[in-house]
Amino acid sequence: MIVCPNCNHPNPNGAVQCEACYTPLPATSNCPNCGATVQADAAFCGQCGFNLHAAAAPAPVSAAAVAPTVAPEVPVQVPPLVTPDPLLDLLQPDALGINQQPAPVPVAPPAAVESAPPSPPPVAAAPAPEPEPEPAPEPAPAPEPEATVPAPVPVQAPAGVARTQLQQVTARLVHIQSDREIELPQSLSVIHMGKPNDRIPPDIDVSGFSNSEIVSRIHADIRVEGDAFYVEDVGSSNGTYINNLPLLPGNRHRLRPGDRISLGKGDLVTFIFQLT
Repeated sequence: MIVCPNCNHPNPNGAVQCEACYTPLPATSNCPNCGATVQADAAFCGQCGFNLHAAAAPAPVSAAAVAPTVAPEVPVQVPPLVTPDPLLDLLQPDALGINQQPAPVPVAPPAAVESAPPSPPPVAAAPAPEPEPEPAPEPAPAPEPEATVPAPVPVQAPAGVARTQLQQVTARLVHIQSDREIELPQSLSVIHMGKPNDRIPPDIDVSGFSNSEIVSRIHADIRVEGDAFYVEDVGSSNGTYINNLPLLPGNRHRLRPGDRISLGKGDLVTFIFQLT
C-alpha cells in the first residue's frame, strides 16, 4: 500500500500516480528484513521497524584487507661506453669542418660618385593678393505694421425680445375618459395618487373623475429619481395595471411616454403618461 504524500490516499502497490489527486507517487522497495513494501526514501520499515538506512550502508572495508601494490624493481641497463678509434682522427682531421676558416668575400670597388647638378636659382615669391573689401551689410527691412483687428461689436437683442431659456421637461398624465391633463408637480419626489383621507393626502386627487369609487384612498405612488419616473402600487383594493398588466404590490415600473396607467379593474380610471 502506497500512501499519497499530497492527500494521504492509500494506493495499491505498484501504482505510479495517486488515484484521488493524480500526484506522482514515490518509488517503493522491499524491506530486507520482512519483505514488506516501503517507500524508497523511508528510514524505517512500517511493519517490523527495521532500520533501512543501516541496511543500505555498505560494510566498511578494513585497511588490512587492501593489499598494497608495489611495482617490481626493474634493473636499468646502461650501454657500455665505446672508446673512439685514434686512427679515424688521423685519417679524417676536422671531418665536420668546425675549425675551417671562412673564405674571403670579394668586395666590389666603390662606384665613382657623380657630381650633383647645380641647384636652380631661387624664384622670387609672388606678392600676396590684397584682401577684397567685405560688402557692407544690407539694412534690415522695416517690420510691417500689424493689422489691427477691430473688436467684435456685441449684438444687442431688439427691444421687447426676451432671452431664450432652456425648456424644462415636464411630465403629465392625460385622463382618457375625460381628456383632462394633470401636470405632475416638479417639487415633489413622491407623488401620491388616490382620494382624500386622514393619513396621506393625495397629490393627484381622482375623486372628481367618473368611476372613482373603484380607486382606493391610498392607491399608488409615482416616484421621481433624476429624469426617471417610477409607479408602484401601495396596497390598493382593486390593484394597479400598467399597459393592461397587473403591477404587483412592492414592485415598481419605470414609466415611458405612452404607458397606460389604470387605477382599479375594468380600465375605468385610466391615464396616459407623457413627457413635454
